[in-house]
Amino acid sequence: MTLSLEQAVRFGPYRTYPAQRLIMEGDRPLRLGRRAMDILLILLEHAGQLVSKQELIARVWPDSVVEDINLRVHMAALRKALGDGQAGQRYIVTVAQRGYSFVAPCQLDMIEQQPEDGAPVSHNLPVRRTRMIGRQALLAGMVRHFSHQRFITLVGPGGIGKTTVALSVAEQLIGHYRDGIRLLDLAPLDNPAMVATHLATLLEVPLPENEPTASIVACLRERQMLLVIDNCEHLLDAVAPLCESLLRGAPQVHILATSRESLRAEGEFVQRLESLDCPPLLATLDRERALDFPALQLFVERAMASQDSFELTQEHLPQAIEICRRLDGIPLAIELAAAQVADLGLHGLLAQLQDSFRLLTQGSHAPLGRHQTLRATLDWSFELLSPTEQTCLRRLGIFRGGFTLASAAAVIMGANVEVSEVFAAITQLVAKSLLNVEVGDEDVFYRLLDTTRSYALEKLELACELPGTRRRHAERCLALMEQAQAEWESTPTERWIERYARGLEDLRAALEWGLGPNGPQGLAIRLTAASAPLWQELSLPKEQGDHVRKALQLLERMSRPSPHLTIALKLALGNACYHTHGGSAETIASFSSAQALAEYHGDLGGQLKAVSGHMTANLSSGNYRLALEQSRQFDQLALSDTPLSLGTQRLRVLALHYSGDQTRARALAEQVLQRLAQNDHVNRFTRDFGVQYDQSVAALTVLARILWLQGLPEQAWRTARQALDLALQVNHGTSICYTLALSGCLIPYYNGDIGTARELLQLLLEQAQKHSVALFQNWGLQYAQVLAMQPPANLMPTNSGLVKEIMVTLDSRFIDDTLFERAESGAAGWSSAEILRAQAEKLLAQRQMDAAESLLLKAISVAQDQGALTWELRSATSLARLWQQQGRYCAAHELLAAVHGRFGEGCNMPDLLDAAQLLQTLEPRRSA
Repeated sequence: MTLSLEQAVRFGPYRTYPAQRLIMEGDRPLRLGRRAMDILLILLEHAGQLVSKQELIARVWPDSVVEDINLRVHMAALRKALGDGQAGQRYIVTVAQRGYSFVAPCQLDMIEQQPEDGAPVSHNLPVRRTRMIGRQALLAGMVRHFSHQRFITLVGPGGIGKTTVALSVAEQLIGHYRDGIRLLDLAPLDNPAMVATHLATLLEVPLPENEPTASIVACLRERQMLLVIDNCEHLLDAVAPLCESLLRGAPQVHILATSRESLRAEGEFVQRLESLDCPPLLATLDRERALDFPALQLFVERAMASQDSFELTQEHLPQAIEICRRLDGIPLAIELAAAQVADLGLHGLLAQLQDSFRLLTQGSHAPLGRHQTLRATLDWSFELLSPTEQTCLRRLGIFRGGFTLASAAAVIMGANVEVSEVFAAITQLVAKSLLNVEVGDEDVFYRLLDTTRSYALEKLELACELPGTRRRHAERCLALMEQAQAEWESTPTERWIERYARGLEDLRAALEWGLGPNGPQGLAIRLTAASAPLWQELSLPKEQGDHVRKALQLLERMSRPSPHLTIALKLALGNACYHTHGGSAETIASFSSAQALAEYHGDLGGQLKAVSGHMTANLSSGNYRLALEQSRQFDQLALSDTPLSLGTQRLRVLALHYSGDQTRARALAEQVLQRLAQNDHVNRFTRDFGVQYDQSVAALTVLARILWLQGLPEQAWRTARQALDLALQVNHGTSICYTLALSGCLIPYYNGDIGTARELLQLLLEQAQKHSVALFQNWGLQYAQVLAMQPPANLMPTNSGLVKEIMVTLDSRFIDDTLFERAESGAAGWSSAEILRAQAEKLLAQRQMDAAESLLLKAISVAQDQGALTWELRSATSLARLWQQQGRYCAAHELLAAVHGRFGEGCNMPDLLDAAQLLQTLEPRRSA
C-alpha cells in the first residue's frame, strides 16, 4: 500500500506515522533504532507481500555493502520490540531463503492532528531490545511508588529480569524528571573505587582527587533526576554509601537500583522480583487460558523467534507448561530453552531438560533452587553447543562491554578456530539466546548478559585459556585505538565517540591487567599511548594521567625504552595536566622533556607538539616573552611549506598578541583566517599540537581580542560571536571552553552588555564542567566575582598568570604588587598599560597624585607602542580626570578628545561613554 504522509497505519496496539517516522503504543512513543524503523516502514508499504532480503538491504543500506547477518539482527530487534509472538500475535514472518512479509491486519487512518512526540528529554536509556512480559502490574505499582519513595531496589536472582523491569519503569518515567534520567550499568566494573568516577563521567561532573562523592552531590543538589543503577550486587559496599549521600544531599534525586541482594542502605525500599507465573498442570486448562500466564507467553514468543513455523497446539500444551514449570519461570532459563525448539522440538526439549536436571538431583528429593535451575539450564545449553561454539562463548566472556563481529573474531581466533567458523558460531549463539544483540543506527554490537558472562569466564579459566584470550583482547583494544587515532581528524566527533567510546570498559580492563606485574607491559604501554585521543574526547584527564604515569615508569625501567613511545606518553601527560592544572610544574616538565627527546631523535612532529604545548602552558602562566621566543623555534623546524605551517602561524599570533604587538598580531591573524578559508578548513583540528583546539575557532578568538584592544568593539564582538557559533557547530568541548574563556564572556562585559556576558559565563561553567576542563572552569569562577557584581569582601583570590591579568582588566581592584612589578618590567605584555592604570587609580585613592600621574603617562605611552587604543582611552580618561581635579581643563580636554576622536564605532561602550561624559564636563571649563 502507499504510505501517505497524511495517513497513519494501525496494526495491533500500534499506530505508525510515516511522515514523522514515529510509532505509538497507546499514548506513548515506541523507541526504535533508525534501521529498525526503516525496515518496518518498508514492510508496511508491502503489507501482505513478500519483500526479498536483497530489496530490504538495498533500501535500508543504499550506500553500504552489508552482510545478511545485519538484516537478520535488525529484523530480530524489530520483532522483539513489537512483541512479535506474544499471545500468539504475529506481525512479521520469514519466508525461508527468500525474505520477509508483514502479515498482521493493517488499517489506514486519516490523520486529523499530528501526534505530539514530546519535547526531547535528557536520558541515556537504550532503545528497547525486548518487550517486557508479565510484569505490568508490578510496573504500574513501581511507577506509583516513585511519587513517595525516593530509593527503590529491585532484588532477585540472576536471569530473573531485573534489568528489563528497571528499564521499563524508567521508560514510563521519561518526562517526569526535569533534568532527565541516567542509567549507570555497573556490570563491567570490578573496582569499587571506580563507581564514583563512572557516575561522575555519566553526569559530566569533574572529579577532584579527594572526596569525589561530595562533588557529585554538589552537582546534583538542585537537580530533579532519576538515577538507574544496574547490577549492584558485586559492589554493595561502594554503592550503598554513595546512594545514602545522594539522598541526603540532593533532595530531588530518585534512585532505582537492581541487585541480587538488597543494598541495606538507609532509606531503601526493597522490591523483590519473583519468577514469571506458570500455568498449573491441569488437563482442563485450554490454550487460550494458558497463554494468559507470562511464563508460557515468553516461551511461545521466543520459540516462534527460533522457529517461524512454531505453533503451540492443545496437544503440546502440557509439554510446554511442564518446561516452564521445570525452569521455575526464570525468564533467562525459558529463553535459553525456547531457543532450542527448532533443533529439538517440544518433546525432545522436555526430555533433554528432564535428563539434565535428573543428574543434578540424584539422591535428593528436594527441588532445585532458582540459582541452581539457572545454572543447570546454562550447563545444559552449553553442552548442546558444538565444540567451536563452546570455544567462542568462553572467549567472548573477556569482553566487558559491547563488541563488533570483527572484535569477536580477533579475540576468538586461534586454536583451530577460523574466521568463517566464528561468524557461524556467533549467529548460533544469538539464535540460542546466549548472546544479545545491540542494534545501533550504524553498527551492530553484541553483548553477553552479566549472568552469561560470568559463566563464560568460569569456563574460560577451567579451559586454561584465560591468559591467551586476555592478550588477544588487549591486542584488539590496541588495534581499535590505533584505528581511532587514524580516524580522529577525518570523522565527525559524535560518530567517532559513538564508535569508540563503547570500548572504554574493555580499554580500562586491558590497561589495568597489562600495566600490572603479570601483564604484557610492552603491549600495554603502546595501548596507553594509542588511547590518548579517546581519553581526551571523553574528558577524563585525571584517569588518563594515572595510566600514563604508570606506563612511563614501566618504560623507564626497560633496558632500551622506545623514544617514540616516551615522547608520545610525555606529550599525553602534558596535555592531560594542562587541562587539569594549567601551566603547572608537571605540565612544563612533561613538554620540556618531550621536546629534548624529540630533538635528540630528530622527531619533527614530536618537537612541534612539545614546543606548542610548552608554549601554550607558558601563555597560560603569563610567560609571554618565553612563549614568543618559542614561537620563533617554529621557523627553525622548516615548516613553511607544510600544512602544519597554518597552525604555527596561529601560535605566532598568540605570542605576538600576548606579548603586546597588536599590529603584527592582527595582520598575521587575518592571514591565518584567509588561508583557512582558502583551504576550506581541511586542517580543522590542530591535532599535531600539544594542546588542541579547532583552528578556525582559535584564530577568530584571538582576532576578537586584538580588535577590541585596537578600539573596534563592535567588530570584536561579531568576531567573538562567530568563533563561539563555530565551536558550538563543530561541538568540540575544549574549543567551546577556550573561546568562551578568552573572548566570549569578556568582550560583551567590556562592551557593557552585562546580560550577554552573564549568559555566556553560565555556558562556560556548564561546558567546562561537562568536559572536565578544570582550567577553564576555574577561570569562569574567577570571572563570576565581577560579572555577578559581588562586593569586594567576597572577592576570591585569583590564580597567577593570564587569568590574573584578565581579572584586572575586568575590575582594577584586583591589582597587586606582583602584577605591578610585571607591568613595570614589561613582562605583563598585552595588559601592561591597564595594570599601570589600575595601580595609578590605587595611588589616586591614597592621594599620591604625582606618582599616579607618572604611571598614567607611562601607561598611555605603552598602549600607544602596542597599538592598544582601548587601553590608551582608559588611561587618558583617568589622567584627564586627574588634571580636571587640578584645574588643568584645556590639557585634559585636548588629551582625551584626541584619543576619543580616533574611535569610529562602539559609542555605547562604557569606556567611550565615560570619556564622552568627561569631555562634556570639560568643554565649558576649557572655554572659560
